[in-house]
Formats: sequence, structure tokens, C-alpha cells
Amino acid sequence: MIDARPRKRSLTLQGHRTSVSLEDAFWIELQAIATDRGLSVNALVAEIDAARGVSAGLASAIRVYVLNAAKSEQP
Repeated sequence: MIDARPRKRSLTLQGHRTSVSLEDAFWIELQAIATDRGLSVNALVAEIDAARGVSAGLASAIRVYVLNAAKSEQP
């Protein structure tokens, strides 16, 4: 069973360490997307971070990205 509680992980963005709290389901899908694209999780999150603008928090931007990726895979 996947844990529904957020889990904090450390990432490096633009040379700076930061931590992001996401539920396991999002971490698993984020890793799968990164692998499919031939990227590290750090590199994929850096892309998400650069595209998110200032109004969204990083964790929220990652969740929306993963959701949009999942929806685009549906028939």
C-alpha cells in the first residue's frame, strides 16, 4: 500500500539544496516520468521549477505536472 502522507526528499536546484514534501504516489510517478525522459529527478524538477512561475509552490507545481502527464497518457 502506498503511504498517503507526504514524504520529504532533498533535491538540488540551481546548485542549491531544497526539500520537497510529496506523497509516495507522486514520487513514484515523478521518478517514472524522469526515467522515461532520460532525466534525473533533479533535472526534471528543475524544468518544472523553471516553468512554474512565482504563484505556485514547487510541491504543487510537481503534483500538477504529474497529474497532467498521467492525463495525457489516457486513451
